[in-house]
Amino acid sequence: MAPFRHALNALAAITILATLSACTESDQQQAPAPPPRDVDVAQIETADLPVSFEFIGRTASSQRVEIRTRVAGFLDEVAYEEGKRVKQGDVLFKIDPAPFEARLRAAKAELAQLEARLENAEALLRRVKPLAEIEAVAQKELDDAQGSVREAAAAVEAAKARVFEAELDLGYTTITSPVEGLTSSATQREGAYLGIGSEPLTYVARINPIWVEFSVSEAQALRSRQAQVSGSMIIPEDKRFAVNIKLSDGTLFPNTGHISFADASVDDQTGTFLVRAEIPNVDTEPLRPGQYVRVYTSGAIRPDAILAPKRAVQQGPRGSFVWLVDDENKAEQRPVVTGPWVNDNWVIEQGLNAGDRVIVNGSLGLTPGTPVNIVSLVPIDHPENGAIE
Repeated sequence: MAPFRHALNALAAITILATLSACTESDQQQAPAPPPRDVDVAQIETADLPVSFEFIGRTASSQRVEIRTRVAGFLDEVAYEEGKRVKQGDVLFKIDPAPFEARLRAAKAELAQLEARLENAEALLRRVKPLAEIEAVAQKELDDAQGSVREAAAAVEAAKARVFEAELDLGYTTITSPVEGLTSSATQREGAYLGIGSEPLTYVARINPIWVEFSVSEAQALRSRQAQVSGSMIIPEDKRFAVNIKLSDGTLFPNTGHISFADASVDDQTGTFLVRAEIPNVDTEPLRPGQYVRVYTSGAIRPDAILAPKRAVQQGPRGSFVWLVDDENKAEQRPVVTGPWVNDNWVIEQGLNAGDRVIVNGSLGLTPGTPVNIVSLVPIDHPENGAIE
């Protein structure tokens, strides 16, 4: 009986397993497939993208002239309003001219005396010369007369030089501005004695055009060069980048300038080199030397650049990635390499191609291969201002 009982138990077990398997298959066949996920996508396009580079800079005078005295004397007048703008030729200081006027009169008197001596010497020569031709006088008298004329003429020239020097010194008592610009405070006041070689009386800073100086790191320059070699960036043919600046309060300065100078060497302490831009200043509320500004240089282009909305780019353990809709309308995850951002978009340097459909909304909880339903197409704005690097 025991073998018969074991056979019955085995048969019962097989029957139960077959019944359970049939039920499971029936349940699976009856379970409906999940509906496709609704998503919004942006279709990737390529376009040339202007590129701007951002730096921190400082304004500087395009010509800063220290005002010094050329003659020694007592200061009579400070003739300008400190801190105000002056034009070229405006009077800044006046030194007591009386001693210099006296020297000029003395020099002119000496000149007149020597000119009279020259006339007498020339008159004597005119009398002696015909007599010497007929040998009525000795040759020595003719030689002496000619020597006296030359000596008197040389003395007259020396006297004229002293008169010119005295006139210069008298002119130097009125100190004028050599350039148009803003003045600084005066270091001396009326009555002070000014010596030659003393400290500057003030300075005048030319502010139109204004200079903006900023530093470019060696690493930035190398990245730019590599991008040019690879063709991922095109710079202006004449390397004449346009320059715009923002003030410390975020205001965009209305005038545009250009780069006028780049230093030939890299500073061994900072690893940067100096670049200077020249910008036309404005008459109302002009830029002044020493202001800190944000500098934006433009003119470079990223050809066939790819932009993706920021909402589409996500971060994972292995870096940035996006969700795509493949040809079968299923979700696909793809890693990307991002560059700078432009408004609400990332510049994608690697990972996307023109025509890819990137999921912008509805990616939460997606897994590779999930069916999706495209609800709307989100446009990608390619701004005219370009990327900031």
